[in-house]
Amino acid sequence: MTVGPSPDAPEPLSRLAPALPGGVLHEQDWQSLTFLHWRVDPAIVAPLLPPGTRPDVFDGSTWVGLIPFRLANATAPGFRALGPIPYAGTFPEINVRLYSVDESGRRGVVFRSLESSRLAAVAAAHALFGLPYRWARMSISTAADRTISYRSERLGDHGFGGAPGPHCIVEARPGTADRSDDELAVFLTARWGLHVARAGRTRFIPNEHPPWIVVDAELRFLDDELLAAAGFPGLADRAPDSVLFSPGVHTAFGRAAADRPAIG
Repeated sequence: MTVGPSPDAPEPLSRLAPALPGGVLHEQDWQSLTFLHWRVDPAIVAPLLPPGTRPDVFDGSTWVGLIPFRLANATAPGFRALGPIPYAGTFPEINVRLYSVDESGRRGVVFRSLESSRLAAVAAAHALFGLPYRWARMSISTAADRTISYRSERLGDHGFGGAPGPHCIVEARPGTADRSDDELAVFLTARWGLHVARAGRTRFIPNEHPPWIVVDAELRFLDDELLAAAGFPGLADRAPDSVLFSPGVHTAFGRAAADRPAIG
């Protein structure tokens, strides 16, 4: 399925990933993902995006995602031949993300925060990519009725020591209705890179993976402070506008490309 370009002329959305320019730098698996999304006015999101990008819009709104999952079998950038990193390469994660499009028309995501239970992963992501990872106490469990529970409590407001930071509890039950080809599901999941302000420039880090398998899901419980901490107070007080689930994909990342200065 391919969705045609909008009047802003971003690249068409497609479930099929473009080939990575320059080959694969590192890999990881994304497993048991629940996608919670809320409609938000693009004017609220625009100031939170890196220079040279703007909110990507679907059906008149941009969208804010709260996405818990398990990241597994990660390899070290530049050393993928050595295989997955022991221990530190697998951990629960919850991220708050926005949807962006740059001046070249590339659609991506922008992370406002990423919770991880592995301190080594937090430090490496900060140092290598400038991503806003935070160290957290986290768990994922599955009940007999297939309800998946994700729990997180940030260990300090900045991830290192201090009083506990914001927490998040999500309980969701995957459904059976296939949503893989739904236009909104494609918009929210078929994102072939991320935008990040790093070393004085806005950079695009590409990724590729097989097409998502996405089904409907039921949100059974939500107690979240991560959205408010990321700049969206009150958003978690209302029900999300979209709830989806995917069993996961194997993902490969390429090298970052710098587009323009992030300052000036």
